[in-house]
Amino acid sequence: MEKVIVRLKKYSYPIIITSGLFNNLEVFKSLVCGDQVMIVTNDCISKLYLDILKTQLIKFGVKVDQIILPDGEKYKSLETLERVIYALLINNHGRDTVVIALGGGVIGDLAGFAASVYQRGIRFIQIPTTLLSQVDASIGGKTAVNHVLGKNMIGTFYQPSSVIIDIDCLKTLPEREFSAGLAEIIKYAIIFDSCFFNWLEDNLEELFLLKYKAISYCIRRCCELKSDVVVADEYERNDKRVLLNFGHTYGHAIEAYTGYDGSWLHGEAVSAGMMMAICSAIILKIFNKKDAVKVKKLLLRARLPIFGPKNMDKKDYLFYMMKDKKNISNKMRLVLPVSLGEAKIFSDITDDLILSSIQNCRSLFLF
Repeated sequence: MEKVIVRLKKYSYPIIITSGLFNNLEVFKSLVCGDQVMIVTNDCISKLYLDILKTQLIKFGVKVDQIILPDGEKYKSLETLERVIYALLINNHGRDTVVIALGGGVIGDLAGFAASVYQRGIRFIQIPTTLLSQVDASIGGKTAVNHVLGKNMIGTFYQPSSVIIDIDCLKTLPEREFSAGLAEIIKYAIIFDSCFFNWLEDNLEELFLLKYKAISYCIRRCCELKSDVVVADEYERNDKRVLLNFGHTYGHAIEAYTGYDGSWLHGEAVSAGMMMAICSAIILKIFNKKDAVKVKKLLLRARLPIFGPKNMDKKDYLFYMMKDKKNISNKMRLVLPVSLGEAKIFSDITDDLILSSIQNCRSLFLF
């Protein structure tokens, strides 16, 4: 068992990285301090882990309720949030209740949002079951639901009381979902840590094989990087945390355009978005083409897309990108790499640069 501590100004919480979580009584004993738990999960994860989690919690005399939601990004909505709130109310849950998010990023966002607003805030615990949620979505306290006009437009900052990562959950993760998680991992390396990027180049196959030493180091490194950013800029006020949105401005536009229908997973959209952002950086002459090729090759080896949807017009990107949360006074901002291991925020991004980046992305990287 390993721990990364997120040391915030008001309080700290642990990220526990382990294996065999669902057979570890001591971990579960430390999860709850009240006598009521509401587990929020989906219909895929519930078949794998819900019964054993309930069994462990009941051993400690905890009253356990659950709500099982449909799986998919399109269900990360106000309507689904209402279902979680209703479940808490109908089962008479009070302020001593602990919400447990058992699932990927969608479940974590929904459960965290519900915990943040139910009776003005109750405790919640993240048990992320996808690679993407283990290295990114479960850490840092961002909760949200989507709107038809934009991703994560309705939400709160609300930190979990702990994050419990079981590497064994990745054994049941579909390969496409695993690759989607790799996109966020590669993002960390590009914007923060060139040595980690080199490590990923050398160890990518080990990750796909779920070699314990490689996957545990990789998850821990990402948790450390995310924790450092959250501690420095918990509420995204000094732009440090904004750097984590590298690739997301273009990527969120793809997700919103496709209607969160599952044709593009979040990590896949971010992968294509990172390449478009790199294209913007090349046009601005702030990023090396040789490094761009290294990123492209690593993303392809990770079985990720490097171009957006063929049927998505460049003007469609602009429509959704103008609603991005990083924009200030209706002026578009982009997170762009300046070297491997470093990124910066660029303001007053013009429509022409966006359109040129999208239009030239394929030709720039067909070499």
